[in-house]
Amino acid sequence: MKILVTGGAGFIGSNFIHYWLENHPEDEIINFDLLTYAGHLESLQSIKDNPHYSFVQGDITDAKAVDEVVSKVEAIIHFAAESHVDRSILDPLIFTKTNIMGTQVLLEAAKKYGIKKFHHVSTDEVFGALPLDSDTKFNETTPYNPHSPYAASKASSDHIVRAYFDTFNVPITITNCSNNFGPYQDPEKFMPRLITNLLIGQKVKIYGDGKYVRDWLHVIDHCRAIDLVFLKAAPGSTYCVGGMTKDVNNLEVAQKVIKLLGKNEADSIEFVTDRPGHDRRYAVDWTKINKDLGWSPQYDFDSWLEKTVNWYKENETWWKPLKEKSESIYKK
Repeated sequence: MKILVTGGAGFIGSNFIHYWLENHPEDEIINFDLLTYAGHLESLQSIKDNPHYSFVQGDITDAKAVDEVVSKVEAIIHFAAESHVDRSILDPLIFTKTNIMGTQVLLEAAKKYGIKKFHHVSTDEVFGALPLDSDTKFNETTPYNPHSPYAASKASSDHIVRAYFDTFNVPITITNCSNNFGPYQDPEKFMPRLITNLLIGQKVKIYGDGKYVRDWLHVIDHCRAIDLVFLKAAPGSTYCVGGMTKDVNNLEVAQKVIKLLGKNEADSIEFVTDRPGHDRRYAVDWTKINKDLGWSPQYDFDSWLEKTVNWYKENETWWKPLKEKSESIYKK
């Protein structure tokens, strides 16, 4: 199968390409990426000469460029998106353009060229937030209630994707995933930011009281879930993908990393002013994908966290050049 992967130089996309070529070596992948601040071809250095892999630089909002690559493939897996909540507060318009308009451009091309499978990668943030003192979790029937410009743009893209299935019979599937972590994640995001801060002798920056809860999903578990949904799920299906069985708040995540790195907690944490519209709690019920497709996380959170910390310890040459620039958004 010839597959177009949009945003394949980004964190999740690059991990997915590595995963797919390892597990489906007979397939061909075209990586279509604009190479914004979040796109790093260094993450794909080890496969750049693989005859089953090619890279095309382009913008998903550019209909002509999209037409050209979509005409060459049979399927699309759509990762490309602006995805950082803090950046969406600073510049909401680019999120509207990329996440909504870009997705529609891709869907138009998919319709035009009769694409056999179109998988849309989305987020649990489209559902809004949950109270800290509740056992409620997001699932596939949770009403949409986005709070940030990022979440609103992804919610809109989800609706457009479903509309193209209902109206034009484009064979789509959707996954709404929780917060990913793992190798090749830009150090501006929470998990790699706290790990890399500690590695260079700086304090971990914690918003507010640190009691914000996220459902953490390791990127390889996410890739495994997309694999199953892409190949086995019925067209029109949506699956929620999470990685946790119990809540762990941001402060507890930081404490776990501090312990793994042998640091002193009292000297390693700095509480900073909270960001606007900060959702209190996310939690994902992944029962449906478990029952329908047999998916579950490969390892528990603590095991994946240790593997992630070790990756950043061993790959300073990848993240150090990105560190200073990634910190700049927090100084605006």
